[in-house]
Parts: sequence; C-alpha cells; structure tokens
Amino acid sequence: MVEATRWLEELANDEPVLDHTDAIFVEQVLRAAAESHRQEAHELNYGARVNEDRLRLGYRRLLARFEADVSAFERKRYVNLSHEPNKAMNLNSYIALLGQSWRRVQRPDGEHLVAAGEERVDLVVPDATYLITLDADSLLVPSYALRLAHVLEEPGNERVAVVQTPYSAVPGAGGALERMAGATTDLQYIVHQGFTHHRATFWVGANALIRRTALHDLASVDDERGFIVTRYIQDRTVIEDTESSVDLIERGWQLVNYPERLSYSATPPDFGSLIIQRRRWANGGLIILPKLLRHLLRRRERSRGRGEGLMRVHYLTSISGANLGLLALLSYPFSAPKAAAWVPIAALPYFFLYARDLHQAGYRYRDVVQVYALNLLLVPVNLAGVAKSVHQGLTGKKIPFGRTPKVEGRTRVPSRYLVAEVALLAYWSMGCAWDVADGQWTHAGFEAANVALLTFAIGRFIGWRQLVVDLLPSRWVRAGSIREAENSPLTAVEPMAA
Repeated sequence: MVEATRWLEELANDEPVLDHTDAIFVEQVLRAAAESHRQEAHELNYGARVNEDRLRLGYRRLLARFEADVSAFERKRYVNLSHEPNKAMNLNSYIALLGQSWRRVQRPDGEHLVAAGEERVDLVVPDATYLITLDADSLLVPSYALRLAHVLEEPGNERVAVVQTPYSAVPGAGGALERMAGATTDLQYIVHQGFTHHRATFWVGANALIRRTALHDLASVDDERGFIVTRYIQDRTVIEDTESSVDLIERGWQLVNYPERLSYSATPPDFGSLIIQRRRWANGGLIILPKLLRHLLRRRERSRGRGEGLMRVHYLTSISGANLGLLALLSYPFSAPKAAAWVPIAALPYFFLYARDLHQAGYRYRDVVQVYALNLLLVPVNLAGVAKSVHQGLTGKKIPFGRTPKVEGRTRVPSRYLVAEVALLAYWSMGCAWDVADGQWTHAGFEAANVALLTFAIGRFIGWRQLVVDLLPSRWVRAGSIREAENSPLTAVEPMAA
C-alpha cells in the first residue's frame, strides 16, 4: 500500500496541468487514489481488526489497480456491423459481442466479424453483469463503479436498470462562457435528484452504470445494409439515452440518480461548439413525447404516477415550451393591469430559486443574471433543435449525430445564428420603442431588460469582434484560425467500457 501511494503521488506530481480539466484529474483521480491507499495502509498497520479477509481484500484492491486490461474496438472496421453515424450504435455493436469469441474473416466486400465457435479466435469479449457508459470528455472518480454497483446489488433494487450521478461541469473554468454554461449543467444535477424523488429519473448519457439484463429486455433485431444488427438502445433520435429511459420504464424497470458528484464532463469553451451541443440537446424531446404519453395513459395506477408523469413530460417539453413562451411574452403586449402584475409575481420566485440553486452548486447569487443572459443567447439555438425535431417528425428522416468539437481552437459560429441573434435584438428593441410610444410601460420595461441582457450576452459570450469575423465569408478569414461548426465530425467516438 505504501509503495502504491508513493507511485500515485509521483504520477500526480509529474502529470502536466495545463488547464482545469487536468487539475481535477490530478486531484480527484490520482491524489484521491493515493490518499485511499494511504488510509488503508494505516488501517492495516495500526487497525485493531485486521484479519485474513481484510488482508485478502487489500491485496485484491492492489491487484485490480495495477492489473487492468485496456483494449479498443472499432465497429466500422467490420462490414457486417452497424455503420450508422451515432453513439447509440457504438453501444449496441459492442453490447451484442459480450460474452462471446469472434474471428475475423476477409471477404470480397471487406472484413467481417463472425462467431468463432471451435475455430480460430481473434477477439474474446468478456461477459459482464453491469456496463459503464462514458463519454470521451468525462472523468469518473475512482470509487464510481464500486458505489453505483453497491446500489444495484442492494435488496429491493433488482428492478433498477440504470444508476448514475448526473455529471457536473469541470470546476475552475477560466472563460466566462464555459463557466456559465457549466452552471446550467450543474443545476441539472440538483434537478435530477428531484426527478429521482418522484421516480421520474431519465438516463443522462454522459455516464451511467447499467444492468445488462435490462438492456436485453429492450433488444430488437433490424436489417441494415443486408446485415442483421441488434438494437438495445434506440437510435431514432440524437438523445438516445432519453428514449431508452422511456423504453425501460415501459418494461417495468427503474432508474436512479446517486446523490453525490462522482463524474465531471468538459463544457464547450466557445459559442460555436456550445451551439452544436445545445442544439443536439434540444432535438428529440418532442419525438419521444408521444411514446411517453402512451405509456402514461396505459399505466394502471394513474393517480399515484401523476407527479412522475408531470416531471417526465416537463423534461421532454421544457426546452420548446420555455423558449416559445419567452418569445410570446416579449411579442405580446400585456396591457391589462392584472396581466402586467403577473410578470414580477412569476419572475421573482423563479429567479430567487434559480439563484439559490446556483449558490448551492458553488456559484455566486449574482451569477443568475449571467445565466439568464446566456439562456437568452441560446433561444435561437434551442429553437433550431426543436425545429429539427419537428422536421424529423414530419419526414421520418433521422437527424445525424452532431459531435461536440473537442479540439483546440475556436469553433466558427454559423452566420445564420448570428443573424438570428442580431435580428432578435433589433426586434425586441423596436418592440420596446413601440411600447413606450403606446404607453405600455410594464411591457416596455420587460423588453428593455431583455434587450440589455441580450446585448450583454453577445458581447460577453460571443464578442462583437468575433461576431463580425464570423459573419464574413470563410475565404476572408485567415485559414486555420477557426473551425467551421457546421462541418464538425458527425460520427460519435465516445467509447463504451464493459
């Protein structure tokens, strides 16, 4: 144990810390593991209850720490596996291989992966009772699997399919946009704990521990390019984790959020990459909504599930409802005194609770102003995601998975979003002027506040200079200085560990 502690501390000291993500890896992974071994060494040396079982457990922990096998799997290398460009089929392809031996066969159309039987074995995929899904930009603390597996093993939790800790933003971000965008995801950590209280948990795909037998309950067989593929997780939308949550509860499974921060994920550092992430998050909820409503209407104990139903419907419709509702409030002048009075009555409790949750998540109370300003900036982005859902619902054509860029450099903001921001600012400004002329002072004040905050958000989170640069044709911009947000890779590369 002492040697393990020393080795991990040396590794932490030698690890280059270039940003806040590196810092949390060193502290939460390397140094936390070193401290765990240090405490165990002290207990073994000075503890009063050291017996053979305790020593055997300590040895197993050391063996597991230093004897881990690392392997990689690339599904598109094989012709007969799915080539769909989305994260769900990454997971499905690997899950279908679990517990079997495989061999590679070269055929005229390329390399195939077939069951080995008693013949030559090229790939052995171990079986697993539980699976961990993990995005490429996420970090797990060392005790993640142990704690969450304990939840699934507890008596009474036999029908819990997914246990997760909704990820937190990596703390210590230097940029204003990354910090405030991280605040919005940190608030979701609190919200999702409330979902679990009402038995309305949704699987959040950045990380989760999943019971494999639950996934087999979801299995369906489809034909893709003439090959049979098994789908455990539906890839109908780009938020496959959300639809899988509905599929699981339809089959009597439960999902649970663990009330402790055990995972961290990177937040997009610039507005161009944030657009890709948030547009994807806004896309799919309306497509899944009919499936959820059918389930809620079929369930027997409707009265006991009203809270759950309300929470689940809210989760799927909140992005479209909140953004369309805000546009309606800013577009329709509420001239009646009673109608005007409802604005502060509704807004003050909302901002008070929002600020309180921000403070509980480690932010300042006044950050609620910047978070609201960022949400205004994201209105066109969210509505674009909602529009994609409507388009898919009408045409039946799946939307490709838009991967959030995870490379250095600034992502260029598509000009149509910048035009939408400027148009929104101009429209609200003119509306404010018209309300002043008509004597609609309450609505004018409401619009003026939103105009001021949107102006602040553009300057703070995009930058007026960057806005002008991104509005210019690409050929006028120095090559290599920025990336095109619309041309970012669409193929998901987030791996799955079993």
